[in-house]
Amino acid sequence: MITTKEQLVKLIGRARKTDAVALDTEFVWERTYHPQLGLIQIALSDEDCHLIDPCALSDLSPLGDLLCDRSVIKIFHDAPQDLAILSRATGATPQNIFDTRLAAGFADLPANLSLAALVKELLDIDLPKTETRTNWLKRPLDDRQVAYALDDVRYLRALRIILLNRVIGPTIKVWLQEELNLCNNPHTYMGSFENNSRYLKTRGAGNLNRQALAILRELANWRDTEARALNRPRGHIIPDAAMIAIAQKHLDSVEGLKNSGALSAKALGRYGRTISDIVRRVLQSDPATYPALHQAPRLTTREKTSLEKLNGLIALKCQLQGIDPMLVGNSSELKSLVKILHHRNAEPPQQLRQTEGWRKIFLEDFFQNQQR
Repeated sequence: MITTKEQLVKLIGRARKTDAVALDTEFVWERTYHPQLGLIQIALSDEDCHLIDPCALSDLSPLGDLLCDRSVIKIFHDAPQDLAILSRATGATPQNIFDTRLAAGFADLPANLSLAALVKELLDIDLPKTETRTNWLKRPLDDRQVAYALDDVRYLRALRIILLNRVIGPTIKVWLQEELNLCNNPHTYMGSFENNSRYLKTRGAGNLNRQALAILRELANWRDTEARALNRPRGHIIPDAAMIAIAQKHLDSVEGLKNSGALSAKALGRYGRTISDIVRRVLQSDPATYPALHQAPRLTTREKTSLEKLNGLIALKCQLQGIDPMLVGNSSELKSLVKILHHRNAEPPQQLRQTEGWRKIFLEDFFQNQQR
């Protein structure tokens, strides 16, 4: 366990002399706005594995130096959340990332495999799942916790080599690298924390009209600011279900909030006036400022036929090239793409990944057929 600045500097010095290091994090995210980093695992080889203790170290800048060192590959499994946590903890912008979960999708495997499933598939090793509920902020860690944590990085270097050897041909390797390069941009992984359209994913948002959606948006923005200031989970301020009820019923008075039962007595006393003011402000605002309804694209018969052809092409090409079809696009994206090609743009083309980069090349045959 690395617990001093001197130990960390020495370890990172050795790490920066290697070609690649494996990294992972353990954290607790139950009672705070941001995850609380409890442990950082690093492996220079399958036997040279270490635990870095962020609870004992106030300065993680040496680790930040490693993260932004482009000469060393940093291997993660399912990188985005780890990158967001480590970037916040070190102040660094990680560079030269290899994500084994993503790479599996370009190596004739599903792109959503857990680390345990991938290790079993490629190395025939069973990883224990005994410590998934561990409080990683508690010290000392016992032997089982230490072994579990080290195993999360022990095999990542080997997995990277095997996955690269499974990728079919240089073209697919280029496509994989293009996707991995997105991890160099903080917007790729920080979006989950800074997304202004998060409110649209609130359960029940799809049933709201534009005015209620505007109320939900303003409530969600206020709640996020309050949660960040107090370092509390959003749902501890007011739950999602309460926001939906308030938006649906246009509850613009403390009395109305009280009678509805949407808020607990504690939340009502603390936030009732603020929430009712927010609702009243939206109700008095210009309807032109209300957000548009986000409904699933509806396809014509002709567009449905095109979508079937598109899905068929993707399935066939993915089978031949060893790519998980989900990497090409999800159902909503493909429906929007079909609409664009039929000149019924549901959203600007530049918002779709399929109109640029390797996905555009992959779908070139389909685009050409649609233009005929």
